[in-house]
Amino acid sequence: MGFNCGIVGLPNVGKSTLFNALTETAAAQAANYPFCTIEPNTGRVAVPDARLDELARIGKSIRKVPTSLEFVDIAGLVRGASKGEGLGNQFLANIREVDAIVHVLRCFEDDDITHVEGGVDPVRDADIIETELMLADLESLEKRQIGLQKRARGNDREAQAQLELMEPLLAALRDGKPARTAVPKGQEVEASRLQLLTTKPVLYVCNVEEASASTGNAFSEAVRKRAEAEGAGVVVVSAAIEAEVSQLPHEDRTEFLDGLGLTDSGLDRVIAAGYKLLGLRTYFTVGPKESRAWTITAGTKAPQAAAVIHNDFERGFIACETVAFDDYVACNGEAGAKEVGKLRIEGKEYVVQDGDVLLFRFNV
Repeated sequence: MGFNCGIVGLPNVGKSTLFNALTETAAAQAANYPFCTIEPNTGRVAVPDARLDELARIGKSIRKVPTSLEFVDIAGLVRGASKGEGLGNQFLANIREVDAIVHVLRCFEDDDITHVEGGVDPVRDADIIETELMLADLESLEKRQIGLQKRARGNDREAQAQLELMEPLLAALRDGKPARTAVPKGQEVEASRLQLLTTKPVLYVCNVEEASASTGNAFSEAVRKRAEAEGAGVVVVSAAIEAEVSQLPHEDRTEFLDGLGLTDSGLDRVIAAGYKLLGLRTYFTVGPKESRAWTITAGTKAPQAAAVIHNDFERGFIACETVAFDDYVACNGEAGAKEVGKLRIEGKEYVVQDGDVLLFRFNV
């Protein structure tokens, strides 16, 4: 089960620097000119979760295996991309493949780094990209609408249902609003199959100068207000600082961040926010060989959660032994939880909760 976030933005806003820091590699070239990222670069990163450390300690596990999230660094977008300007066509094709959008916005002044729009204005930059995505979605839906209308006149019920779903989305796009604002309630899955760019969840990452890394600045505050109005996520980071942190030994990072007035890494917050943005949850398995985190979507039932480990676990699912994380820690493990009645046996209809420690019973 793979989940990914596409890192997008105008050229020279710090996308590739952020990606490099996220993946702790130099896979994406960071340079001061447009389109230095030609092909999308992909990197998997561990999702930070202190709960795994605690479980591994209690379980005396030899190793810890965190869950992960994939980030894709996509070529910079420019005004007119929906009409093929710059690398527009390639950008739009790449972004259709991701599950969520991490939109990096430049929130710092620097005369040495050019801005394709001539000056720093992150809200304007967000509008440019949102407009290009909306125009691409509008063109895509209008093309599909023509064929569906012909089929609908012939009493094709599937085409009629598709048109009914598309009508509010088209109306929103024509009104200058992203399609996500008009998805009919209860039809989120059907809308996602349309592969529209503006139905994808969005996280704004405000790339600020070092001095504003802990507090943000006027630029990032303007973005925060926009995100709040949209119901989008927002994280403030300094990509330059994060690039430095990523090169340090893990044991030195906390001290370095403390010296800058930061309690945690901006990258950790980006990863955690991306995980939340996708509606993901984590459950754990604990044993002497390893303690491991597993990713599921919210609302996943026990057999489908078991399938994340192996398809045979779902096919032969019998039940799962379940302990909530807090109970597992308070009782110092499975045996203690069982003694005080905190270990439950759950069946096929159980919806796995974030933090559950599970042991599956199955027969194949």
